[in-house]
Amino acid sequence: MAKLEWRRIIHWGPLTALGIVKIITFMMVHCCSMWWPPAESISGFINLAVFMLFSGLTICNFLNAIFDGPGYLPPNWQPMVDRRIQMIRNTCSSVMCVMVIKLQDLTIVGNAGGHCVMKMDHHCPWINNCVGHRNHGYFTAFLFFAVCGCLQASIELTCCLYRALNRVWYLYYGNGTEPIVYLGTSMLVLCVLALGLAIGVVLAVGMLLYFQLRAVFRNRTAIEDWIMEKAKHRRKGTDEIFIFPYNLGWKHNFRQVINWSLVPAGDGVFWPVADGCNQFTLTMEQKEQKAEKRSQSRTYIVRDSYCGSWVPVSKGWRILFYAPCTDEHRLPLDQGDVVLVTRWRRYWLFGEKQKGAKVVGHRGWFPRCCVVELAEAIPNDFDKNK
Repeated sequence: MAKLEWRRIIHWGPLTALGIVKIITFMMVHCCSMWWPPAESISGFINLAVFMLFSGLTICNFLNAIFDGPGYLPPNWQPMVDRRIQMIRNTCSSVMCVMVIKLQDLTIVGNAGGHCVMKMDHHCPWINNCVGHRNHGYFTAFLFFAVCGCLQASIELTCCLYRALNRVWYLYYGNGTEPIVYLGTSMLVLCVLALGLAIGVVLAVGMLLYFQLRAVFRNRTAIEDWIMEKAKHRRKGTDEIFIFPYNLGWKHNFRQVINWSLVPAGDGVFWPVADGCNQFTLTMEQKEQKAEKRSQSRTYIVRDSYCGSWVPVSKGWRILFYAPCTDEHRLPLDQGDVVLVTRWRRYWLFGEKQKGAKVVGHRGWFPRCCVVELAEAIPNDFDKNK
């Protein structure tokens, strides 16, 4: 297992993130040694020390989020009480994410050893792992320190770049006390790159940090957000209100994830719930949503095979440019397969393969042009035989 976890860092996401941290840190040390030398003043030393602290804590929490992981249930785990098994919806999929949303509300078993992730929020390609119960605090801290460090770097690298570009003016017209920042061509390019990366992190990661903090304060994962949206939509126009069972107030919610040790509260299986709710409130809502979705689904038959490619050039430019903006699985299809479709887009469909009257669990997105609705296909086949 340890060997498998170490392989997680050999991926474009973690390597890119570490490369960004390295470039920004290197340029900050190089530029601050000229603009605000730490060896010549206490303030310069404190300035650089604070940045290095941000940089170190960013990497530390980043690696903890990768290697600690979200926390997994033992293989073939089942609740102690038999009746609870009836309350669980277990689905098997080949996606990279695995999860258990608070207790056993929703379980998806992935291809990483067949383990179930506890309280999954989402799969993050930057850490090449899922964000869940055990590493949610580390992941949030990683985002926070990355934004703080890059905000400081954005301001100081801007000042250094300004000094470097106006170096000649300061040499001729300065009073001799201004710090002179000299950057050669390569270092100038690297400084502009580092500044652009720092600003990009502040904007993009800052937005992600906002969503993560909102999730922590509401004690609601991204997947549970989607469940709640559907729960509200189902009750629209009625007096019935669905209460999210895990919202115990923002202070208690925050302490479940964020503390000095960043070790989450609870065992990742059983959770305290609000008054009037129980451990299976969300489970029962999901089962009702599942039944409703099944009732609205349609059956399609595959007329043109699809290899599951993320870049299906052979299917036409519309399929290529209007692909779903999601990391969900792409479903390979063979001619004659039967698919139960539950989500529709103009050029793509989302569904599960069927074998006889059963859904076999293989699901994902595929081009709409590859299939035809079964109700339409039967008459066509009849005409051909006729």
